[in-house]
Amino acid sequence: MAESAETTCCAAAPGAKVSEVLVLGPGCAKCKETYRVVERVVSENNLDVKLSKIEDIAEMMSYNIMTTPAVVVDGTVRIKGHVPTTDEVRKAFGI
Repeated sequence: MAESAETTCCAAAPGAKVSEVLVLGPGCAKCKETYRVVERVVSENNLDVKLSKIEDIAEMMSYNIMTTPAVVVDGTVRIKGHVPTTDEVRKAFGI
């Protein structure tokens, strides 16, 4: 069964080294919760990554997303359209 393009979580290769994570969204409650979930995974796994919030609409559009929140891992959109679980974030990070 294919997942909706708006809720797809693409896994990184297991053991991949993540260096930069962006949480895209206009600052809504779901976007803030997504940032907290991502921040929790980074902290719990002692990851050395640059974690940033992107609230600029033009910058968000450069990633070709139509729904937020979205999580971009090393330049690739991995999660979009919903607040991810910690397991989804781990999968997106390859851990």
